[in-house]
Amino acid sequence: QVQLVESGGGSVQTGGSLRLSCAVSRYNYWPTCMGWFRQAPGKEREVVAAIYTPGGVTTYVNSVKGRFTISQDKAKSTLYLQMYSLKPEDTAMYYCAARLDLAGIVCPTVREGNYGHWGQGTQVTVSS
Repeated sequence: QVQLVESGGGSVQTGGSLRLSCAVSRYNYWPTCMGWFRQAPGKEREVVAAIYTPGGVTTYVNSVKGRFTISQDKAKSTLYLQMYSLKPEDTAMYYCAARLDLAGIVCPTVREGNYGHWGQGTQVTVSS
């Protein structure tokens, strides 16, 4: 069973930066599709960024384009989300998600239901 553990969250002021990490363990092969999601209080969980890991193809929600970057380091078994120019509306619990194969889907995928493995989340709070 793939295990995902997020870290790197915290409290920053508007315009600040954070880098989230997702440590991946207990896998036989590196997940094919990975993503970062977030959920703010009272709102549904939404995709932030996703990546097709073999080719490094990425996709982002419009609200973070140009500010966030998803990346991977297979040697370190880690998925990253670099966040710049943070805004109060970025405040949320951030989750790492993974899918091992491509059966029946196109990757990168923004659909929450396409991911079978999730971390516990890391909190990001941006104050004005």
